[in-house]
Amino acid sequence: MIRRSAAVLAIVVSTATMATATPGIGVGSTTLAAGTAPDGIAITSHEKTDVAVLEITIAPGGSTGWHYHDGQLIAVVKSGTLTRTLHDCSVEVSSRGASFVEPAGRDRVHIGRNLGTEPVVLLVTYVLPTGRPLSEDVPQPPQCAR
Repeated sequence: MIRRSAAVLAIVVSTATMATATPGIGVGSTTLAAGTAPDGIAITSHEKTDVAVLEITIAPGGSTGWHYHDGQLIAVVKSGTLTRTLHDCSVEVSSRGASFVEPAGRDRVHIGRNLGTEPVVLLVTYVLPTGRPLSEDVPQPPQCAR
């Protein structure tokens, strides 16, 4: 009786696995960059949303200028080291393999700089309210002037 129950269980499990498995056919992929976000990532949107994926290169000595985003974005550092000064004047440094979220809002201004000797290459996914630009330029916050 134990053998019969085990055999029936094996057939049921095997059948359930086969019924739900659907292998891909003719599909390929290329990993453009991969990163780790130590604090996890959460993206939410409560309205019609545009999504854009960009590869952004910042030359040595270059910067993004001070700006903010109307929606959230997820970035992966493909190469180089990005130094960001955030709205509260804190500094975050992200090297190859790091990923991070930039939150939305006028109160979240920031600048990204390449202080290194090689280009910084970022892969960035923007999640924006429909029709909004990728970023909005702003003056440097007076509290962050050096």
